Amino acid sequence: MAELTPKQYQLVEELFEKALQIEPALRRSFLDSSGAEPVVKGEVESLLSYHPAARDKIETAVVPAHAIIEAVDQALAGDFAHHVSDPATIGPYNIIEKIGEGGMGSVYLAEQEKPLRRRVAIKLIKLGMDTRSVIARFEAERQALSRMNHPNVARVLDAGSTENGRPYFVMEYVDGVRITNYCDTNCLDISERLALFGKVCDAIQHAHQKGIIQRDIKPSNVLVCQEDGRPVPKVIDFGVAKATSHRLTERTLFTEQGVLIGTPEYMSPEQAKIDDIDVDTRTDIYSLGVLLYECSLAICLSIPRRCVRLA
Repeated sequence: MAELTPKQYQLVEELFEKALQIEPALRRSFLDSSGAEPVVKGEVESLLSYHPAARDKIETAVVPAHAIIEAVDQALAGDFAHHVSDPATIGPYNIIEKIGEGGMGSVYLAEQEKPLRRRVAIKLIKLGMDTRSVIARFEAERQALSRMNHPNVARVLDAGSTENGRPYFVMEYVDGVRITNYCDTNCLDISERLALFGKVCDAIQHAHQKGIIQRDIKPSNVLVCQEDGRPVPKVIDFGVAKATSHRLTERTLFTEQGVLIGTPEYMSPEQAKIDDIDVDTRTDIYSLGVLLYECSLAICLSIPRRCVRLA
C-alpha cells in the first residue's frame, strides 16, 4: 500500500474520531458520504477493526481523545512499518546501519561528508507515526536538546524532514556502553563510580536549569564513551522530556490522561500516577537514585568478587 500523505493522515484521524462516535452499523454509510478517497476510507476501516484499544472504545458513546490518538499512532505504525525498508539516505546523510528503535522513532548510524566528514546518529520518526501527539513529542525532544550545551549531554547537530515529511534530527554519535555495564566491566571502585555518576548529575542539573525534566533516566539512556583516554558519560535521550518553565512546541505537549510516560522501573511515585501534575525536577532525582543503586549494586553484593575494589 502506498504511503499516505500528511494531509491524508490528518483526514484519516479526523474521520476515525468521528466514526467512533457513530453506531457501528452506520459507520460504512458515514465513510461513503464523507467524500474521502478510497485509500483514506480503507485506512479508517482498518483502524476501526485493527487495534484492540479502538475495538474496546467502539462500544462506548464517548471516547477520550488520548485513546483515539494512541490508537491511530499504534495502528498506523503496525500497518505500515513492516513494509518499508531502512532508508539509504536521510537528508544529506548516508545511512550505515540501524542502531536502535524506540516507541516513536528509529535511530541510525550515518555519515556526513560535507562540510566535514563525521559519523552521526539520526533519529527518524516512524512511518505511520506522524500524528499530532507523536510529532509534538518528537519536536519537544529536538528543541530540548538544542537548548542544552553540556559535555555530558549528547549535542544536536542538525534537524530537518524527509521528502515525505517525516521529521528527523541529527545528534553526535555516542559510541559507548551503558553506565552500569561500564562500571562492572571495568571493575570500578566506589570512588570511581561516584565520580562517573557525579558527571551524570551535572548533566541533569544543566537540563533542570534550562527548564527541562528528563523523565526517563535509566542505564540505556546514559552511555559511557572514551574521550582522550577518559570515561565520559553522555545522557542521550530526552524523548519524553517535559518543559518546566515554558512550552517546548507550538503543538500540544501535555501528557494525555491515562498514558504512562517513562520507564516504570525507574519512575518516581508521582510520575507513575495517571495524573502527573505533581511531576517536577524531583522526579529526576528519584530516578538518579535508582541509577546510582544499580551502578553500585555489584559492590553492594560483592559480585564479581574478583574485581570489586573497595575504596
